Amino acid sequence: MLGQDRTGDRVLDLFAGAGSLGIEAASRGATRVVFVEQSRAHARVLAANAALLDGLAEVVVRTADARKVLAGLAAAGERFDLVLLDPPYGRGLATEALSALAEVAERLLEQTATVVVETDGRDALPERLGALVRSGPRRYGATEIWLYRADPDSTRAASSPREDA
Repeated sequence: MLGQDRTGDRVLDLFAGAGSLGIEAASRGATRVVFVEQSRAHARVLAANAALLDGLAEVVVRTADARKVLAGLAAAGERFDLVLLDPPYGRGLATEALSALAEVAERLLEQTATVVVETDGRDALPERLGALVRSGPRRYGATEIWLYRADPDSTRAASSPREDA
C-alpha cells in the first residue's frame, strides 16, 4: 500500500508486537527503525526478530507505553518519515496514541511523513487531530487502514514567523 521503496526512511513502529511492520519497512530500505512495545515478553520476541535484520537498518527497541514515549522521542530530537500504529483493537488506543502524536507532530514528524493506523472499525478515528489529517480507510476484511498526513497549510502557519503589528 505504501510502496516497495522506503529507502532512507526513519520509521517509528508503535505497539510493535513482534515487529513485523517495522521489519518489513527495514527490508524495503528504511535506515532506522524505532520499535515501541509495552509488553516485556513481546519486546523480547521483537528484539530477537529485529536481530535478524543483521545491520540492514539501525534498530532501537523501547519497552514503554507507546502513548507516553512520544514526547521523549521528540525532546531527544528524533524525526520520522513513517509512523506505524497497530494497537490492540477496540480499546480506544488508536485515538489516544494519535492524540499524543499530534501534540508533538511538529517536532517528531518530517513534513512529508505518513502515519499509518490499523484498526478493526471499532475505533472511530477523528478526521483531524492538530495538524494531522486523515484519509481512507482501505478495508481488508474486518481490518481498516487509515493514513494521516500533516496538513501543509497548518504546518506552514505553525512554522512561519509571526508578524507583530
